[in-house]
Amino acid sequence: MNSFGRIFRVSIFGESHGTVVGVVLDGCIPGIAISEADFMLDLDRRRGGTREGTTSRMEADQPEILSGVFKGTTTGAPLMIQFRNTSVRSEDYDSQRAIPRPGHADFVAGKKFMGFEDYRGGGHFSGRLTVCLVAAGVVAKKMLHALAHEGSTPISCEAVIKTIGGESNPEKGIAEAVKAQDSVGGIIECTAHHVPIGLGEPFFDSAESLISHAVFSIPAIRGIEFGTGFAAAAMKGSLHNDALMDETGQTSSNHSGGIVGGLTSGNSLVFRVAVKPTSSTPQTQESYNMETGNVESFKVKGRHDLCIALRVPVVLEAVTSAVLVDLLLLQHNKG
Repeated sequence: MNSFGRIFRVSIFGESHGTVVGVVLDGCIPGIAISEADFMLDLDRRRGGTREGTTSRMEADQPEILSGVFKGTTTGAPLMIQFRNTSVRSEDYDSQRAIPRPGHADFVAGKKFMGFEDYRGGGHFSGRLTVCLVAAGVVAKKMLHALAHEGSTPISCEAVIKTIGGESNPEKGIAEAVKAQDSVGGIIECTAHHVPIGLGEPFFDSAESLISHAVFSIPAIRGIEFGTGFAAAAMKGSLHNDALMDETGQTSSNHSGGIVGGLTSGNSLVFRVAVKPTSSTPQTQESYNMETGNVESFKVKGRHDLCIALRVPVVLEAVTSAVLVDLLLLQHNKG
């Protein structure tokens, strides 16, 4: 339940308030130069407390490479990276154990794991574990460069915020959330450039199926659309079809988002995701108290983002890069 990928395999472990969270990466090709410093740029993009609307929980997010690197390069063995949790306030969660927080996994996790789950900060369900996905993405991005054919441009992924709280100006969306003392969501768009033709398979292992699978591993994702997405339902086929322009597969438009028949088309891969408002809102909410048997008003304690979407772009790039690396390795194996 904690692993994804066929050749480039990502496995995450840990809990929000445990000693560490971490990731094991199998299928790393040998000879890639990598150091702990290489992770910091992307880790800083995900870090909380760096802008208004993000959590005040400040973790160092210092990566510790425990295996898979020798003399500064990958060995081909599984790569293990961990991050220590140093800024925890577990007492915030002990006092509200009886009242499952709406929108969180508290209730369903308690039922599934018969009350033995680590509930502090959401435990293994926490967005804290996205630091592991970002670390996997750093390695995947390096592998995308290493796997590029000589003379070709490596695949690159870029994710940007499109709206926050329905506003195209993210700062305005956050300001309105702060004023209302409530949480908001957002829409993030991810584009992968220089994707070769033919990655993916028909039906179950289509490129969009695998990307969607990985994307929904990010907490708070509520929807995904490729190319024109849901707007395609209101278009005529003659307009939605992407006309081929040359033998490279380039098209006059990109309504398909760079995937046709489950396979990448050679055009830029483009998709958007919807990120829900943070479930832990400053507002008073109601939930069932499992000790008293009554529905009661309460406020969630702890340190939480007003808008999780602010920290999602780099995580989205990471999981997309990981999927594309896996598809490239599968394609190379076939060759």
